[in-house]
Parts: sequence; structure tokens; C-alpha cells
Amino acid sequence: MAAGEAQAPDRRASICRTAAVLAAGAAVAWLFGGAGGPAAGLLLAVVLHRRLPRPRSPAQRDAAAEQEALARQLPLTAELLAACLGSSASPSQAVAAVAHSVGAPMGRRLGTISAELALGARPELSWGRLGEECPVLAPLGRCLVRASVSGAPPAGPLLGLARAQRACAARAAHARVRRAGVLATAPLGVCFLPAFVLISVVPVVIGLTRMFAGRM
Repeated sequence: MAAGEAQAPDRRASICRTAAVLAAGAAVAWLFGGAGGPAAGLLLAVVLHRRLPRPRSPAQRDAAAEQEALARQLPLTAELLAACLGSSASPSQAVAAVAHSVGAPMGRRLGTISAELALGARPELSWGRLGEECPVLAPLGRCLVRASVSGAPPAGPLLGLARAQRACAARAAHARVRRAGVLATAPLGVCFLPAFVLISVVPVVIGLTRMFAGRM
């Protein structure tokens, strides 16, 4: 794919984002009207321009999708490594078996480590580099580095890591559900708040102003 073809969706997304910001600002300016309308519309446009997420490039989207896939595969990978590393197989064979079981993208990274271990690389260096290259896998790398340095069986720490990652994923899922509920109701508030102000608040303020002006 040419560079211009890859950048075209990003330009379209940026144009759509800018158009949405300007449309929201113009709508607010029209709803409020008067001298304060343009100011309110400009303020909303500035806030939306700063707060709305900017479109990501295809490479950034692919990298983010890979990180999410690795995070989903991490608990199962830790459990399989705990079982295989505790067997009579060599570390390189155990890691290769797990790499074949979990598949991509985790399998590619474990396959590289398996090849390094088979060639005689120090386990703590290979696992440490795994955590440095991929922040999502840093807990797995630290766990196996500690086990390699201390010589302790890695099964217990790996199973604990799997439980912790599943609990963290469950909390993140609940947070996304709550955030989705807030985002779903926010447009309703944006639509109905100006109408509520114009129908309920403004007449009361005008009536009080006329009443106090008549008594003065």
C-alpha cells in the first residue's frame, strides 16, 4: 500500500473530526443566540477539539490491537507455562509447546524465546527482553526472570499472575460498561439541557426581572 493511500483514511478522519467540532459549536451558538451564542459555541468547539480523541494511523491501530490481544492471551499463557515448565521437558521445548498452543500474536514472541533458549541463551536475559519490548508482557517477564535467578519453581508465581490478570480484566470490563452508560446518556443531556434552560429557566428569570423592574 502506498504512503498516500495509507494516509488518506487518516486525513478523512481528521476532516470528519474537525467538521463535527465545528457543527457542534455552530449548533450551540444557534441555540443560545444573542451576543453570548458565538462565545458559547466557540468555547464548546475548543473543549471538544482538546478532548475528543485524535484519529490514529493504521500502524498505531495495529499496534494497539496487538497489545489488546496479548493482554487477553496472557492469563492462559501463564497457566500453560506453569504446567509445561513443571514437566520433564526442557525449557525451550516447554515454551515451544505453549507458543504452538496459544497462537498469534503471543505464539510468535514465545517462539523467539524458545529458539533463544534452545541455542543456550540465559533465560533471565530472554524473559527480561520480552518485558522490555512489550509492556503488556512485563509482569510475565519479571515473574520468569525471578524464577530463573532464584531457581524456584515458577508454577506458583505464574498461576498467581494468571489470577491477577483475569481479575484486572474483569475490573476493566466493568469500567468500560459504566463508561458506556455515561457516554450513552451524555448526548441526551446535550440535546435537552438547552431546551430545558430556554423553556424553564429563562421565562422565570424574565418574569422576576420584570417584577423587580416594575417595583423600582
